[in-house]
Amino acid sequence: MNSIRCDALIFDLDGVLVDSTPCIERQMRRWAAEHGLDATAVLSLAHGRRTAETIRQVAPHLDAEAEAAAIESAEAADTEGVVEMPGARALLAALPPTAWAIATSNSRRTAIMRLHHTGLSTPRVLISAEAVQQGKPHPEVYLAAAAQLGVDPRRCVVVEDSPAGISAGRAAGMIVLALVGTHAARQLRQAHAVIAQLSHLHVEALPSQTEARLRVHLKSRA
Repeated sequence: MNSIRCDALIFDLDGVLVDSTPCIERQMRRWAAEHGLDATAVLSLAHGRRTAETIRQVAPHLDAEAEAAAIESAEAADTEGVVEMPGARALLAALPPTAWAIATSNSRRTAIMRLHHTGLSTPRVLISAEAVQQGKPHPEVYLAAAAQLGVDPRRCVVVEDSPAGISAGRAAGMIVLALVGTHAARQLRQAHAVIAQLSHLHVEALPSQTEARLRVHLKSRA
């Protein structure tokens, strides 16, 4: 699979378009220390999942919604170390505005803050944690993005960085490309293809009379 025809690309945000790992780990480690929890165990579940769902798994005795709101408020105000992922700006610039979306496990507030902070474009369609009933690995967030784009889910390509996100994209019936970074390549093998960096993707907008809106070329794999 070196070339894929599709109608839309749907991106996870953190670890795909924006590198926010220092912020996420800083805030989750702080929270884990406050509650006497093993930070490593918390972080092993946190990437790619909604904060409330991580809390339910590691600390079921706590009010997950209240704790998640406090963590997300801290993350929304923390921009230290938050930068765009290499290749993100050029990739988004090659896409028609109606042919891409973001589907994130973050709150909308945090997602918008990170896009503004890095200077990346805010898409017309941005599905955030509070917009769905079930978070990744459930496919709801990706199905919602496809619906708002007006595109058949089977005609979408997902770009993800976590096993939970890969599972969500595949369950939605989409082609999933995994980006190495947050997780090692060996942890991403459930994706249809694994790439080392966004610059290894080249997107071509196709003429309106063709059967697909986009052609995605994989220039290299991890």
